[in-house]
Amino acid sequence: MTSPDDSSHDSSAPREPDQGTAGQRGQGAADQGTAHEGTEYADRVYRSVGGIVGGVLLLAIGAWLGIDAVIRGEGRTPWVALAGLLLAVPLVVAFTVRPAVYAGADRLRVRNPFRTITLPWASVEAVRAGYSSEVLAGGAKYQLWAVPVSLRQRKRATRRQARAATEDPFRRTSVQAAVDADDERRAQADRTIDELRSLAETNATREGAQGAPEVRWAFEVIAPAVAGAVLLVVVLALT
Repeated sequence: MTSPDDSSHDSSAPREPDQGTAGQRGQGAADQGTAHEGTEYADRVYRSVGGIVGGVLLLAIGAWLGIDAVIRGEGRTPWVALAGLLLAVPLVVAFTVRPAVYAGADRLRVRNPFRTITLPWASVEAVRAGYSSEVLAGGAKYQLWAVPVSLRQRKRATRRQARAATEDPFRRTSVQAAVDADDERRAQADRTIDELRSLAETNATREGAQGAPEVRWAFEVIAPAVAGAVLLVVVLALT
């Protein structure tokens, strides 16, 4: 195990002062500042754990029933099962496993079932959660499928806040502790929306956060689902 200072020379000997000029030292500081400003941070990822778990279970059940029908089925049953799997698997993945929200330093990337929306922070007008989570940008509204709003969680959070208020009527706890406790008692979707709103306000002036929204259709999901639907119609029509 090495120590923090593993030099081989005598540490007690006096060190020579820095021979660099003031201009060189200033240039080095400027380079460090530029590197710091250009640093890119990892995206924050928001996903629905319940949706992913439900999707995996549905895929497992569908695979079990579909494979069993292909192996043991007779007549048109194997073809119907194959067409049904080709149709159902992409749709289940699209609505359960695929949705995600990536919040980076320059932009917000929303991956919904059939579209991926890239929103530079400067284009984001509002982030809100009513009966669903949504972001307003470029005059359009986009839903955040990965941040579902649970009215049950909101009611539960409201009851916890009311209970806490009755237990501490004289505000004996510190202000910071009260704020942290209130934040923990809020519904998960509301906390996520607050984080995204804060990121939008903080990063909107960044140079890399300028631009217009971009929308890309998820053809990797749409194409197999359409192919499965067409194959299912053909199989049912021919038999």
